[in-house]
Amino acid sequence: MSNVFGLDIGTRNVVGTVGYRTEDEKFTVVAQYIKEHETRAMLDGQIHDIGRVARTIRNVKEELERQVGGQLNDVCIAAAGRVLKTVTTHVEIEYPEETIVPGEDIHTLHLLGVEKAQDELKEKNDTRYKFYCVGYSVVKYYLNDEIFISLEGHKANVIGCDIIVTFLPEDVVDGLYSAVGQADLTVANMTLEPIAAINVAIPENFRMLNIALVDVGAGTSDISVTRDGSIIAYGMIPYAGDEVTEVIVQHYLVDFKTAEQMKLDSTTKTEITYEDIMSIPHTIPSSELWELVAPTVDKITTEIAGKICELNGNKSVSACFVVGGGGKIHGFTEMLASHLDLPKERVALRGEEVLKEVHFQQADIKKDPLLVTPIGICMNYYEQKNNFIMVRFNGERLKLYDNNHLTIVDAALAAGFPNEQIFPRRGTAINFTVNGAARIARGEAGEAAIVTMNGKPAHINTPLEPNSEIIIEPSTTGENAVYTISQLDEFTNATVDFVVNGKMVTCPKFVQVNGSLEPGSYEIQEGDVIETRNFYTVGQVAEFMDVEVDRDKEILVNNREADFDTLVYENFSIEWTVLSFGVADAPYEAKAVAEVKAPVGMNLPEGVENLSGDVEGAYSTETSYADDSEVAGGYNVPGYEATFAPTEEPAPQEDKGIVVFVNGEPVPLTGKDEFIFVDIFDRITFDLTQSRGRAIATLVNGREAQFTEVLSHGDKVELYWKEN
Repeated sequence: MSNVFGLDIGTRNVVGTVGYRTEDEKFTVVAQYIKEHETRAMLDGQIHDIGRVARTIRNVKEELERQVGGQLNDVCIAAAGRVLKTVTTHVEIEYPEETIVPGEDIHTLHLLGVEKAQDELKEKNDTRYKFYCVGYSVVKYYLNDEIFISLEGHKANVIGCDIIVTFLPEDVVDGLYSAVGQADLTVANMTLEPIAAINVAIPENFRMLNIALVDVGAGTSDISVTRDGSIIAYGMIPYAGDEVTEVIVQHYLVDFKTAEQMKLDSTTKTEITYEDIMSIPHTIPSSELWELVAPTVDKITTEIAGKICELNGNKSVSACFVVGGGGKIHGFTEMLASHLDLPKERVALRGEEVLKEVHFQQADIKKDPLLVTPIGICMNYYEQKNNFIMVRFNGERLKLYDNNHLTIVDAALAAGFPNEQIFPRRGTAINFTVNGAARIARGEAGEAAIVTMNGKPAHINTPLEPNSEIIIEPSTTGENAVYTISQLDEFTNATVDFVVNGKMVTCPKFVQVNGSLEPGSYEIQEGDVIETRNFYTVGQVAEFMDVEVDRDKEILVNNREADFDTLVYENFSIEWTVLSFGVADAPYEAKAVAEVKAPVGMNLPEGVENLSGDVEGAYSTETSYADDSEVAGGYNVPGYEATFAPTEEPAPQEDKGIVVFVNGEPVPLTGKDEFIFVDIFDRITFDLTQSRGRAIATLVNGREAQFTEVLSHGDKVELYWKEN
């Protein structure tokens, strides 16, 4: 049997217990050690001096290691109920069809209850504290809306539970973790002190009764109440044994340690011997001390009784059990019974009676109410061993249900880390229309989040380790989209033809943005309305062809008189007289080019098949033609045939993109030169909030892939939640 190490880190003492549970559900204690704090390093269950508490824990650890003859590394702890908050809520899981309930779904139900309780607490939290879940208890299970003791193995359409979840301020929890860590121990399990105590003091077969359990420590009195087979409430008051000790300090002029010993002696001896701060010895009857502290005990029991009634629906309980060292002071149980309106015999210390199933290998150990909570802390390990693990995420402590499949992404989701900060974020996209059709230009992808676990590189699917330190530096946003008119297919491929002086001239279509003509260098803006224009003016045709037209002579469009502002459409004819051929820049950085084909039989220089180039170059002043005939489209050179076509700067290479297959469906990826795995999230719908403790399967061509892996055309991608 493997041993469990439990620590009850109390206000006055640290109690260490090492033992194991046997097959017959009994518990064997192989080593135990109690050590008082050297100073008042804890007050009301809260650690004030972490270093001193850590030294006490280390002393207890070393003594227990000596007793068991081995090293102790993992420890179970419990927190006192200081500023305790409880939330009772109801959750359900509905199946699509009648299903046999597996144990895994019951654990998931618990987790849903914890998450819902956390959300409810956040909504109504009116304090400065940030609360942390330290435990929960199921009040009732429901199978198809009927109350059931156990759900596993039953057929159900709906399962549910009422659950009570307990929370403490995070600084209380952090203090415990820090002290334990400084003693070179790792927390294996954490619970609440009243949860630990009730698991020993009130067995399940007693919980049908309406019973209260009070764990009276030094700084706090922790309370739990049972009814109808379940724990129905937890509570705490910040009054306990130290209140009594402080009265003794003031009255008898002794230090706190001496007063504590006097209080303990009064429970077992008829006379008390002590020495005051003036070094004067005294001997008094125990009854004198009882009379001194009676008003304080009355005050404490009044507060406890009031809290019990509050937790129990403003009425008393049927019986009350008291554990913890603070409850052993003379008259405590009698006064509590009076305030609860119960017979004296129904309020009793529980020590040896509830430890019958516990075997101590150390012969000198006396079964005492002080030992109930330490034993309960060890026993709770078996109850919640596989239920939760604790990690720290970006500095925040988290308690997660452990289904043996937890990954870093589960911690991120539990901490409320935004999805968009996990994966690379694209820069702002541009939405616009072209000829009425919606278009989008996507921004560049940013850098993926940087993930580390315990200082080592990791990724979001890395399995979580208990008590690990997770840090995620948010992903970055890529550059915003930049898209120009020249990148549109409609700009590079759409043309309009005119017949100029009898010859066909092909021109690119003008592009109009929000009603205004724009050049190819224009950067498209969000919401732009872009249309290709299927007409030119006569002047624009002349400018495009880079010719000087004689405006004093007749200009005809479709044989009708026209001017430079006349509109010309597809296949319209233009007739004009050209004065010269210029070299000025035309729209779209194009110049008219004439390709002059030699007529059959014409002798050209060796190796020359045709004459081509800028019009001005092809027909320079050094070339003489009969009758000063004009050249270019429709201006005949004797024996030559001339046609015009635009020359342009090379158009940007068309981005054809790639197509990959995601879960069997084709998904096109366009807009950049290279695509990585995470780019597919821009094209598909995949809800990352539906983890429920599952990891994401990311496969490319049947093998595991990273989110930054480069994709190729035709890759087969599988993306789904792994089933537990």
